[in-house]
Amino acid sequence: MTKNWLVAGAMALTASMTATASYAQSTTVPGEQVGLATGAPLPEGIYALNTFVYQMRDNPSPVDAGINVPVLVWSTPFVPFGGRVELLVAPPTVFVFGKGNSSSSIRDLSFNVGTFVGGIWAFDLGNNFGVSFLGGVYLNELNGDRGVLTTRAGALAIPNGGVGPGGGAVLGQLASNTYRFGVAASYTGDGYNLTANLTANIYDSPATFGGNRNIGPGGFTQSYSISDALNLDLTATKKFGKFEIGAIAYGTYNFDTSFKGGNIINAANPTGTPDRGRFLMGGLVGYDLGFATAQVYVARTVVRSAGTFDSTEVSGRLIVPLYSPTPVAAAPAPIIRKY
Repeated sequence: MTKNWLVAGAMALTASMTATASYAQSTTVPGEQVGLATGAPLPEGIYALNTFVYQMRDNPSPVDAGINVPVLVWSTPFVPFGGRVELLVAPPTVFVFGKGNSSSSIRDLSFNVGTFVGGIWAFDLGNNFGVSFLGGVYLNELNGDRGVLTTRAGALAIPNGGVGPGGGAVLGQLASNTYRFGVAASYTGDGYNLTANLTANIYDSPATFGGNRNIGPGGFTQSYSISDALNLDLTATKKFGKFEIGAIAYGTYNFDTSFKGGNIINAANPTGTPDRGRFLMGGLVGYDLGFATAQVYVARTVVRSAGTFDSTEVSGRLIVPLYSPTPVAAAPAPIIRKY
């Protein structure tokens, strides 16, 4: 299936959320780009990709979380200054799964989040090296959900971990647009995918969820000032025939660890300890199906600050090339006859 299993990484700059009641987390999910050669330019064409991440969070977190991210990418014929222009759009969905079956357990819920629109400028540097630059925005102010955690008994899980009316939003990130910038470098020679990807999230905050949402007496109005964050995704895999196998690692770093930056007291952070971030390591297996490429990867928290959570994360991905320009047929050679 040509090099699609490698270069499809350029479209994997997906738009997804951390699905947590602690707001000092990046909008871009850490690890969403592992397993993909995000530094390499895509061949001209249209591509679809879907990634699903399931976070099995250790106690005392009251929830597990899932994020589904469909992405559509147009790798354009435009190559200004030698760099391929690629346009992408992604409308992610977040799922929250409450643990336990008691009346105080949090109910399962799901909601769509701000659509991501952006572009990539990707360069082939030669000798199987590539580098790319990304810019875009999560349009949370247009279609971000103002969901809140509710218990099975109907009360609300408020930010300090208690239960009562008038709770805050599940994801403070959705209170404002998020501006995303990234740079990636890849080596894709001899069946290898060696990639490092750095992603910055800059928040248009403080922002407010306002108005009466009929959630408890009087609804809620709450202002959020979200910590800007930096994510690092690392990949080291090799292709063996149709199979791909290797190691991955990823993490996030929050710049603002103050209360204003979103470090609240809740079940995952009972002492209000500043949430500086976390880092995970694991492995990846992929397979070339012919019409598509499938990947599964698993990672576990190895380092974290006291204000965040441990988790085992299982992710699956499918990469499908939808369209590529028909190659131009070579002109027939003239028939020359000698008499």
